[in-house]
Amino acid sequence: MKPRPSTPALLRGLLWLLAATLVALPLHRARADDPRAGDAPADPGPRAKLSGALQPADVRRAAGRVAAWQLARVHDHPSLDWTFAPLYLGFLSATDLLHDPRYAAHVRAAGEHFAWGLGPREHHADDQAVAQAWLALYARRPDPAMLAPLRERYDAQMRAADDPHRPLWWWCDALFMAPPAWAGLAEATHRRAYLDYMDRQWWITSALLYDPQEHLFSRDASYLDKHERNGRKLFWSRGNGWVLAGLARVLTRMPADYPQRPRYLRQFREMAARLAALQGADGLWRAGLLDAEAYPRPEVSGSAFITYALAWGVHHGVLDAGTYRPVVARAWRGLVGEIYADGRLGDIQPIGAAPGDYPPGASYVYGVGAFLLAAGEVAALDSEPRR
Repeated sequence: MKPRPSTPALLRGLLWLLAATLVALPLHRARADDPRAGDAPADPGPRAKLSGALQPADVRRAAGRVAAWQLARVHDHPSLDWTFAPLYLGFLSATDLLHDPRYAAHVRAAGEHFAWGLGPREHHADDQAVAQAWLALYARRPDPAMLAPLRERYDAQMRAADDPHRPLWWWCDALFMAPPAWAGLAEATHRRAYLDYMDRQWWITSALLYDPQEHLFSRDASYLDKHERNGRKLFWSRGNGWVLAGLARVLTRMPADYPQRPRYLRQFREMAARLAALQGADGLWRAGLLDAEAYPRPEVSGSAFITYALAWGVHHGVLDAGTYRPVVARAWRGLVGEIYADGRLGDIQPIGAAPGDYPPGASYVYGVGAFLLAAGEVAALDSEPRR
């Protein structure tokens, strides 16, 4: 009689079948519909002369220059686009760091403009990303009306059956877009069902896209077998930056006694160690993580998300300070070097689904948001670690 396959072998077979199915399906990649998300001028002007030191005053000076430049470009433009979700979080961080209420006021005005609603696609992670900002504002000034649209959307989603042919969060960036909002709503409402739903969906995506040897995520199932020119597997720094930042934000909202919390901590530490080992000599990460020679320019949005998450890990006692603080210091110095005299933050890869080329002055709101989040955590490194 033919032996029955072991459970791990059967699981691997099912995952590869699922991956093949996903590759065969049209991906319908989400795109940014907002023309104000950013631009890439040929001549962005001279670089700023700013200190990249970790001293809080120096961090605030750099963050203030970037935040003011970005606010001037979007001050009259509320958006539900996923590209703006990290910017709103960065603006909230900037208000705290700079003691300047203008940035939080801009985010609140956007939430009120949309009546605390979300994007049009009910289950799509990109159209839930701004919920993180609405929940952060709710935590500052609670109003039940702010939660009503989120609860209606998420309650309906939990009643819908999973699609066995396609994970809900089928691309790795989605692990930043949606899970922290689900964890945040669980915290705000004291309803664990939201957290349990998030937990189930996270590990479905992880089982498909996380490489347990490389400790990195593929962008989606169509990338599982794609390779760089040097033969190494293709892992996008921005996608992995989104995931690491998503882990940090989920862990921030997850109760200390949640049974699955150790799994998230383990994945966070695995990814942190791998990404630290791949840091460039200039402190930043290339668009493709395993073939740095193929990408001569740094990629700032991925680098900023990685910096934010590593600094968060040190600040909260999740990562060893002696090991990771020097990594954060090099990364922050590299990020500050990407600021132009007028406050533009450059070398941010435009919207896309894979590593690519871009001019030095390319700047987009999601990268600016990541930078401002990083600034908040970097400035906090001199405070007492949070446990």
